This record gives sequence, structure tokens and C-alpha cells, in this order.
Amino acid sequence: MRFQKVYIEITNICGLACSFCPTKTLPSKIMPLSFFKKIVPQISHFTKEIALHVMGDPLTLSNLQAYLDIALKHHLLVNITTSGFHLKNHANLFHPSLKQINISLNSFNKNTTKMSFEEYMQTIFKLYEERVNEEIFINLRLWNLDENNTEESYNKEVFEALEAYFNIKITPDGKTFRLAKKVLLHFDNYFEWPSLQSEHFSHGFCHGLSSQIAILCDGRVVPCCLDADGIMSLGDLHVNSLKEILHSKKAQDIINGFKEKKAVEELCQKCSFKERFHE
Repeated sequence: MRFQKVYIEITNICGLACSFCPTKTLPSKIMPLSFFKKIVPQISHFTKEIALHVMGDPLTLSNLQAYLDIALKHHLLVNITTSGFHLKNHANLFHPSLKQINISLNSFNKNTTKMSFEEYMQTIFKLYEERVNEEIFINLRLWNLDENNTEESYNKEVFEALEAYFNIKITPDGKTFRLAKKVLLHFDNYFEWPSLQSEHFSHGFCHGLSSQIAILCDGRVVPCCLDADGIMSLGDLHVNSLKEILHSKKAQDIINGFKEKKAVEELCQKCSFKERFHE
């Protein structure tokens, strides 16, 4: 069993309250570095790539470099997803383990902040200028599209700032636009976080437990990165090994269900994100 990516939530703290994210129900927590060091060797048997994100922002951690050092020791490529608000706290973010940095641009106008839009964008441009290794991807995400174009004004402001800096005309055609070498602007729709209270119901295929799994900061393993509350917990890495958890009956039932395009778990049935895999 191999995964394209394993999500590891080294913290569920982001320091923001974006309107498009669900209200956090679990206590604020940081995965101890000692526990991260313990589980990474297990994870390295199942993937070559990890993403340090489920709900929190890894850039809120002052000792992020120590986590990256452990990943590098075990030959794991790292993805970081951030709101961009904490970039200024990391003078030299780039690390040999890094493969990709994702910045959620739609975080800025969904928060009350003292930072101006110009200051926010300047921290992103500075990141680009500090990128010595051009093999590291910088992905700028605008995942705020909807049928009513409610974010048209903000997106126009973002476009103008990017066009002026990169001296390029942005002409969106599809979901990705190249700004510079390995600097991409991604577009996508808002998505609804799965909830047991949702009225949505469907079966179908999902990449959970086939292409990805997630490990929450409390050590629980879940089928995918959208189960931030651990509703479908498959087991706890404080108690069992990752191999044991992935071969449990619950995990195997989910895997076999998706092979038949059947959502076994209630949260999966109420998740509309899997509809994207039918497009």
C-alpha cells in the first residue's frame, strides 16, 4: 500500500478565523516534535511526500525547521500550506526537504487584520525573491470561485498586483495560470467541508485511503485531509502502528467500498467533495 501523499497536521492552530473554514471543535494543539520523530519512519514506508497541513498553519511554529530536518533525514518531500500571514516570521523558509509551498490568497479578505493588502502581497513577493532553488513550487491559490462571482472585486485586486509584479497579463483559461517558472496561480471553487449535519448524500469514488491519508496532531489516523475532527478515526498512532491501522477492518471496508464506488462511512456519504472526481 502506497500513497501519493500523507497529510500530517503538526498543529491545528492557524491564528485566523476564515469564513470558509469550519469552526474548530478540537482543542488547540501542536504535535510534539518527539512524536513526529517517532512516526515519520513509519510514514516513509508508505509515501515519498508529506503535507504538513490539515487545519492549522505550520508557519505558526517557531521550530518548523526541526520538523523539516526530520523529514529530510527520512528522504521525504514536504508540502507546506499557509495563509501567507505568517511568512514574515520565517526569515529563511526554504529548506532542502521542501517541494512545494501553497499560499491561500483567499484567506486575506476573509479576516479582520491590521495588515494591508499591499503588505500581504509584498511578503509573498519577497518569498519568491528568496527562492534560490527554482525547483521548489510556489502555488498561489484562489479557491473562492462561485456561480455569483462574489469575490470578483478582490480577485481583480489580486490579479492587478500579480500582473504588475510579474509583468504579465493574467488570462485565466482552466484552473492554472503560470506566472513564472514553477510559480502558479490556481483557481477553484469554494468547497463545503463534510459534516454529519449536511443534507448532501451520495456514493462514488474518493482518493481517501488510496492516494492519501491524514494524521491529526493528536495522533489519530483518518482516511483523508477533510476529516479534521477525526470523525472517521481509523486508529491512534500512540497505540498502534500505521501498518496495523491501515490493515484494520474499518480501513479495508472503506477501501473496498470506494473500489465499488460506494461510500461506506456516513461522513463520506455526506461529503460533496468527491463529486469533483466525477468531472
